[in-house]
Amino acid sequence: MTVTAPATTRIRVPHFVRGRLEWGEDNEYLSRDFGVPLVTPRLRFDELIPPRSEPGPAFDVPVAEIIDYLVELGKHLVLEKNEYLQESLEMTAQVSALPRRVIENTYHRPGEYLTRETLEYRVARTFGGPEILDGWVEHTDPMGRVSRVRAFPPRLVHMLAGNSPSGAITSIADAALVKGVHLFKLPSGDPFTTVAVLRTMADIDPDHPVLRSMSAVYWRGGDASVENVVYRSQYFDKLVAWGGGAAIQNAAKYTGPGFHLIAFDPKVSMAIVGREAFESEQTLRRVADLAAADVSIFNQDACVAPRQICVEGKLDQVDRFCELLCAALGEDREFASAVGPKPPAEIREAVDGLRYLEPDYRVWGGFDGRGLVVRSLEPVDFHPTNKTVNVLPVRSIVDAAQYATVATQTVGVFPTHRKAEVRDQLATAGVQRVVRLGSALSGSAGNPHDGMYPLHRFVNWVADDDTCSTSP
Repeated sequence: MTVTAPATTRIRVPHFVRGRLEWGEDNEYLSRDFGVPLVTPRLRFDELIPPRSEPGPAFDVPVAEIIDYLVELGKHLVLEKNEYLQESLEMTAQVSALPRRVIENTYHRPGEYLTRETLEYRVARTFGGPEILDGWVEHTDPMGRVSRVRAFPPRLVHMLAGNSPSGAITSIADAALVKGVHLFKLPSGDPFTTVAVLRTMADIDPDHPVLRSMSAVYWRGGDASVENVVYRSQYFDKLVAWGGGAAIQNAAKYTGPGFHLIAFDPKVSMAIVGREAFESEQTLRRVADLAAADVSIFNQDACVAPRQICVEGKLDQVDRFCELLCAALGEDREFASAVGPKPPAEIREAVDGLRYLEPDYRVWGGFDGRGLVVRSLEPVDFHPTNKTVNVLPVRSIVDAAQYATVATQTVGVFPTHRKAEVRDQLATAGVQRVVRLGSALSGSAGNPHDGMYPLHRFVNWVADDDTCSTSP
């Protein structure tokens, strides 16, 4: 389990186990992006995995009380006043590919997730209200047969995403709402934020049942010596997995009867620009800026960030859009930097060859991390990343649907009123979300994510049926 690191400065990663903070230097790893040495306490499986014979601490806590706790947590997650978030920010900045300024901006967002109105609305949208989480709700079917149903608290392992600290906060809130027993696997791209939030919860109420239901620890993803023990139906019901293709494939091999996978697997996104963008130069510049804002979310290290943009227009119009888009990609934004990580070698090699294939291909920008735009008549054969965009001319925005697949998560559309023109075709292709261009990172509370209502999938639906048999 130990990794020998070339660097001498090691960052201590604390664990948090069922209400208790743990420090230690028993295991050493390297962070994902920069190979920074991380040291952690050893894993104690008997403490991480409560027996199924014991109800979880929060199983019978009313949702209303849990929401009270989360709302209070939101008030304490203020970066300027929270020493745990401040410490987490400094350490995350050393291991994350995101600039420190962008990480800091994500720490200013918790308040929007943890309001009473948002949390209650989410429960109402998913379950119709808290009643079915709080107890057994009686139903009578059309034939007069009575049964009771409960959305019973689950036992979940969460493979957390490491591309944004905000994911830790939303995962903790979701876990709390379903009342279950939860084990969070910390990501190497950000092994600090989750523990910082749990420490804050402990300051509010160290004995709260929700806090005693949660543990957060780190191990190297794919470590069979850990996962062969943890990923079992004897201990947990489901694995909630965020991550890249390799991580999801590794997680899938552990699934089987009684242990299910809820996968937020790798997605890509795209955008569609209608002919209305060319009504004036001012409009075109605004549309290019909206598209750049979406593309550059977390420097394009986000599922919602478009990789392809289909533009309804003549070739010379599309090329003008590409020129403006490339310039807009090189701007500092709230969740993007003017200069991001440079494109990988496979993109540089492919694009160098395309520069000689005009007019079928045209290229704007360079490999300095400020933005790269490739206009082509067919999709390029490389995966655009690091603020790289493939722009495709289309005769009609409906034609853009041919480039969507079941791996396409979000599609931003301009102008907004034309979403209705194409959304059914996009949904048929497998798209899960259609938004107005420029708002890919925003979202309505309580909506589906990746084609499902996650909280609905998290719980175990159990029926107590009073039906009597009439057979001999």
